[in-house]
Amino acid sequence: MDRLVTLFGGGGFLGRYVAQALFRTGARVRIAQRDPGAAFFLKPLAAIGQVQIVAADIRNAAQVRAAVGDADAVVNLVGILRGDFQGLHVEGAGNVAEAAAAAGAASLVHVSAIGADPDSPSRYGRTKSEGEQRVRAAFPGATIARPSLVFGREDNFVNRFAGLARLAPVLPAIRPNMRMQPVYALDVARAVAAAAFDPGRHGGRTYELGGPQVMTMHELMAFVCEATERGRPIVDIPDPVSKLIARLIGWLPGAPITYDQWLMLGRDNIVSPGAKGLEAFGIPKTPLIAVAEGWLTSYRRHGRFAAKSPY
Repeated sequence: MDRLVTLFGGGGFLGRYVAQALFRTGARVRIAQRDPGAAFFLKPLAAIGQVQIVAADIRNAAQVRAAVGDADAVVNLVGILRGDFQGLHVEGAGNVAEAAAAAGAASLVHVSAIGADPDSPSRYGRTKSEGEQRVRAAFPGATIARPSLVFGREDNFVNRFAGLARLAPVLPAIRPNMRMQPVYALDVARAVAAAAFDPGRHGGRTYELGGPQVMTMHELMAFVCEATERGRPIVDIPDPVSKLIARLIGWLPGAPITYDQWLMLGRDNIVSPGAKGLEAFGIPKTPLIAVAEGWLTSYRRHGRFAAKSPY
């Protein structure tokens, strides 16, 4: 069956995994990206004529409507950790849902986050929740996926710690006791693709996607140090100190953490008791240790070659 999926944010970290999961089904995929050039790397991964890349900023309702025209399914992956939360998480999500409904799309998958909560202390969490409400209002049959921390070879979280472990003599742990449930990007992508093609089973539902292991921030950093063979001491930063740091420098471009992120890390990022997750899609949960060492070895002192090798 010839199907067309419009994928917003396909050129991002999670987007590359979702795009490939869709390619494997034989569907045609229209990548809608604010910067189309950021998605060109996907072309060699698809069959001839299987991928189309268009310019679309989800804050622009006209561009969104053009991008979803004739689509059988629509997927929205757009999310940010700093910047225009209201425009992208709320207005943009509403634009996508309204356009998908108007175009007669059979399904819509909206990727949110476990931290989505109208009472969240962070703007990130509050706008994610408001975005979900806008999606539900415009497209009641949408599938909402809330992943925990998503990891993968190209992520900007595990790799950031690995980079610090390679350069810094000591690793500072901010919010060291915050618990998370890291989930593999490929597992999330497979769930998103399954939801897009089976709205009868998954439409109107909300899923919380977490991996098999709950880890604290300190434990995650310790794992990274072990996997990279960098025996760095980890120093837990007291909350009053890390709060002051986030307040003072969080607004600077390139700051390691914003104040809003600090607030977000004040809550655990784990699957709620009784919530449906990857098991609802029949997808086994991939442990971080099962795949992370495959790329974290590049951060070791001798790279992929054993340190004991004489060559």
